Amino acid sequence: MAPYPLAGQSTGGSIGAYLLNRAKPHLPPWLGVGAAGVAGALGNWRWGESAAAGVGLTLASVALSGATWWIGRSTSAQRRLHSAITVASGSAWVTAACLAGPMAGPLDDLYLMGGPALALSWNVRMLLRTSDPSGESGDKGLLEKVGLARAQIGAAKVEPNRVTAPVALAPGEQTNEDMAKALGNLASALDLPTSAVRYTPDPDSNRRGELVIVPEDMLSEVVEWEGPSNVGGSIADPLVIGRYDDGAPLLIWLPGDPEAGRNSTHILIAGGTGSGKGDAALNLLTEVLSRRDVIVWFSDPKMYQDFATLRPALDWAAEGGASTEIQVAAVEAVIPARTRWLGAHGYRQWVPEAAKTQNSAEHTCRPDGTACGCAGMPFLVTWFEEAANTLRALGDSAFTGIAQEARSAGVCLIVSLQRPSYDQMSTSTRASLPSVIALGCDPRDEGFSLPDEVLAAGAHPGAWGNRRPGYCYAVSPGIPEDRYASPGRTRRFTHRALPVMEMLATWTQRNGAGADPVTAGAARSVAGTAYTGRPDEDAAAQPAGLRAVQEDDMDTVGPRVDPEDVDIDPEADLPGAQAGDDTPIFGQESGRKPSPEEARELFAQALAEFEHNGQMIVGPVDFMDWCDRHNLGRSWVSKRLKEAALDGRLEATNITGRWRIVPVLTAA
Repeated sequence: MAPYPLAGQSTGGSIGAYLLNRAKPHLPPWLGVGAAGVAGALGNWRWGESAAAGVGLTLASVALSGATWWIGRSTSAQRRLHSAITVASGSAWVTAACLAGPMAGPLDDLYLMGGPALALSWNVRMLLRTSDPSGESGDKGLLEKVGLARAQIGAAKVEPNRVTAPVALAPGEQTNEDMAKALGNLASALDLPTSAVRYTPDPDSNRRGELVIVPEDMLSEVVEWEGPSNVGGSIADPLVIGRYDDGAPLLIWLPGDPEAGRNSTHILIAGGTGSGKGDAALNLLTEVLSRRDVIVWFSDPKMYQDFATLRPALDWAAEGGASTEIQVAAVEAVIPARTRWLGAHGYRQWVPEAAKTQNSAEHTCRPDGTACGCAGMPFLVTWFEEAANTLRALGDSAFTGIAQEARSAGVCLIVSLQRPSYDQMSTSTRASLPSVIALGCDPRDEGFSLPDEVLAAGAHPGAWGNRRPGYCYAVSPGIPEDRYASPGRTRRFTHRALPVMEMLATWTQRNGAGADPVTAGAARSVAGTAYTGRPDEDAAAQPAGLRAVQEDDMDTVGPRVDPEDVDIDPEADLPGAQAGDDTPIFGQESGRKPSPEEARELFAQALAEFEHNGQMIVGPVDFMDWCDRHNLGRSWVSKRLKEAALDGRLEATNITGRWRIVPVLTAA
């Protein structure tokens, strides 16, 4: 026989077990009534003729009633009075029954009527307490200790390692702010860390909310990263970057979802030195790279110290400095191009269908309404690691335009830095980063990482500092608001993760999305040869030293000669001295004076060299070696830069004295 009844079946045993289970909490008052009857009968058999027993029983009854009243002083007045009346009535009947007999006079009728009445009164009290969230609670004394004596806790919802209880504060006397201030004392009373007690205010009330208590810190155990959670899935699916303190997975969403009403987001990753910010970034990056419909542009001034294994999977990898400058400019250029494409194909925001070939008449750019067959557009993640360096070089508003405009274009901006203070990042940029992964930090920096309401709810990353690497709070669209103040922990990357990361990079090269023509074209219109797209798998699989030797061998067939010396005749006499050769190059007008035609030709060659090498941001300092080779002065270069800007070959950047080369392919 099956151990459980099938659906649609019922048995007398199962119904009886259900009723018994529901009745158990209400049985104690009735058991007390029955015990009083048995005590009266046994007492009469033992002391029915004893005057001394009568005196003792009377004194015991009075003492028990008084003790009940004294013990109940820490409870509510209603509970204290109810308990005292119940004990006094029961002890008085037992005393009378012991002396006169349980059947004497009206004692039997009093027992049959009064006993059930008292038992039912306690049953009613229990029903009211469990059904009314604002009713009394046995935790009244605990709230009184923390200065919220008149607050009331409703029926608690008990889950594995998590207790959630509704709280109603005293009307007109207490507010949600008072509860938030009392969380530290409440944690002390429960002998728990501050982060284990949180309070989520009710948005529709200033005196109601939910109190969450996590008695055991499940984050103390280190969990190593073993691989992505959803290889081959969509970037629109949740990204698993760790777990919460109650064991639930810590999830992040990047694109928006019009069906769920969730907006696309940008992310700030903030944490002090030693807080585990690198592991948090690796958790997020590996999840992103394992999805089929996303490309990643990544900038790391630390030369990919933590991300070298994943570099072959990146569509564009910049190393800081001028390469990051041009990457920022390229991101700014692709936003309107991508927005225009999405709008032309009927998308109000990026969704996974936009990454597929457009074979639907519903999403076509053709005026006649037939399917256009355009290549799909993958989601774009632009990641700026150690962004403080970039912000110092480009200014604190370097990401402002991107942050404000990129979300509708299917572009996610991720900024990672240690201290997101307003002297490093503009207030406009910070306000445009709605999501944050906040790791341990200095207590004085908490307000830069998390919103005030999350801090008020009990979040306290300053308590961790660098003592608990990987501990974090996550605030992002898609995460329930009551989770904002719940601490989580990312998974740790060790040397055992390297082989899996290498496999992930290979998978991404074989199966990951490539840049669509619109995005790639807009990037090349700004970056020129600096943007090449993700490297081939075969080239990336070779060791860097071997690739360098092979490339060198390919470029130097025959004698090894510098390109600038190819046309020199080794047998010809050296040229004679020219005017200006003995004059200092920098600090004054110096060097030889080429003709205007020669000057334009030389400078055009210089810009072509920079463009060929992928250096699309230049200034006078970049021409120092070039001036040495051609015996030209710095002031001459400054004049040529201004002329090139007027001709449209250069474009001014946000930094004085720095110019962006306009690729020849767009100038033609």
